[in-house]
Amino acid sequence: MLIARNTVVTLNYSVADLDGASIDEGANPLVYLHGGYGGIFDRIEEELQGKAVGDALEVRLEPEDAFGEYDADLVAIEPRQLFPDNIEVGMQFERGAEDGESEDGLFTITDIADDKVVVDGNHPLAGIALVFSCTVTGVRAATDEEVTHGHVHGEHGHHH
Repeated sequence: MLIARNTVVTLNYSVADLDGASIDEGANPLVYLHGGYGGIFDRIEEELQGKAVGDALEVRLEPEDAFGEYDADLVAIEPRQLFPDNIEVGMQFERGAEDGESEDGLFTITDIADDKVVVDGNHPLAGIALVFSCTVTGVRAATDEEVTHGHVHGEHGHHH
């Protein structure tokens, strides 16, 4: 069976930066519903279209194909009193959209000074080109329920 819209695809994969440094070893297989459901980056999905079990590929993802460009506007300095006492650099939290802002998102604490906290709303891999390597290990027809829900069910997938 070839990878096409509404097939469930299983990949063994790894992700590295352009220097070959490992970013994700892919300890568990990646299982997604193929066909524009957002389960994998669009650029990878395009490259996998028409492939079969055993096919391997390597896809270079520019930042715009992956986690986006780094946006300095997503870095903010906030008053320390807005945060709990036990915060540490590297902690992440969700921040709701405020008046005039279009998005809420996940922010990472990148620095803590006397009375200020620096938070960054960029994905940790924003601005980085990536190399996604994979081998197709499974292709099957999606169930009607998976297509309706827009994601994989069962083993390695979503459970209700």
